[in-house]
Amino acid sequence: MSKILFLTTAHNFNDDRIFFHQAKELLINDFEVKICSLTKEFKGEIESIEIESFNILNQSVQTKTQKFTEVCHSFQPDCIICSEPIAVIAAKKFRKTKKVSVVYDITEWYPAMSMLQDFNFLMKFVHGIKFFLIQLYAGFLSTHFIFGEETKKFPLAYFFPFKKKIILPYYPHEKFVSENIKQLNPDEITLCYTGAISEDKGIGNFFNAAEELHKRIPQLNIKILIVGSARKKEDEIYFSNILGKSSVKNIEIRKPTSFEEFTKAFADADICFDLRNFNFENHHSLPIKLFYYIGAGKPIIYSALKGIKKHMDVSGFGYLVDPKDSKKIADHIEVYCKNPQLYNLHASNATKEFKQNYNWEIIKNSFVNFIKNSLPKNNS
Repeated sequence: MSKILFLTTAHNFNDDRIFFHQAKELLINDFEVKICSLTKEFKGEIESIEIESFNILNQSVQTKTQKFTEVCHSFQPDCIICSEPIAVIAAKKFRKTKKVSVVYDITEWYPAMSMLQDFNFLMKFVHGIKFFLIQLYAGFLSTHFIFGEETKKFPLAYFFPFKKKIILPYYPHEKFVSENIKQLNPDEITLCYTGAISEDKGIGNFFNAAEELHKRIPQLNIKILIVGSARKKEDEIYFSNILGKSSVKNIEIRKPTSFEEFTKAFADADICFDLRNFNFENHHSLPIKLFYYIGAGKPIIYSALKGIKKHMDVSGFGYLVDPKDSKKIADHIEVYCKNPQLYNLHASNATKEFKQNYNWEIIKNSFVNFIKNSLPKNNS
């Protein structure tokens, strides 16, 4: 039985992609699977998947690399799936002692803007170059690539064109998605925002659109449902100011929920939004929530990100917009309000598209086969 080890610095050991989809699928296909994360302390077994996790995310690179290397030597994997450059570097060290495939699963833009936000303009440039070179080094050390989306292929797929690669989007398993198609009430509408509450992720754009709709149709009972929380103090202050100025007062804020319960948390929603600002990093994203929204049967209004436009056509179940254009966004909401038949069509199209094209069943075999084919020949 071949052994697969997941190494991740920043993702939790029970991450939806790593634990609930990839690891479980490999287990079903008779691999022995272990996950090592550096976000919080845990050691044990969950659903036959071995977990060894440490709370050392804020410690030195050397400490983190050493811990990963120790886990590699202890488990003796045949394939190591890495989520970040530090994991790849540790896997490469282990590879000196055993023939093993090192699969780099690129799901985040690197370097992320959050990694550079505390530096001044000059140092942003310097550290941006440094992190970019680290990413290239991780690509050089890897034997295979998994890209979470087409727009994340740069730069590694272009610098290392001959390395085996696969696109593995963030499609959820149907068992984690609760379908809940709503019938529009002509007197009210529930607009939904989920995730991190911040300016960058578009909470201000979302409220601006709701405000515009309220001005146009003051008799309409607009309900706002938010599932999420602010992560930083400045985001809390920003959000508090928005709430204080909002003319829409029917606002419900629900705490972030577990991955398995996510779609149930916004079951009341009529339309789901993601109006994150246009920037380089956001444009190269294919937001995971999109697939949960459509699986639940919710028409969507999203920022017109390159990552979405390159991957799929949403016109059958929603709209792509300029997140700052609150008037145009309100136009789309108003069309749904005045044309419930269109709303019903988009809601049913959303679930149909999810079931036919955008769920885990569609891509799971290509993932398993890619990992099988990555194994050193004497282990496969």
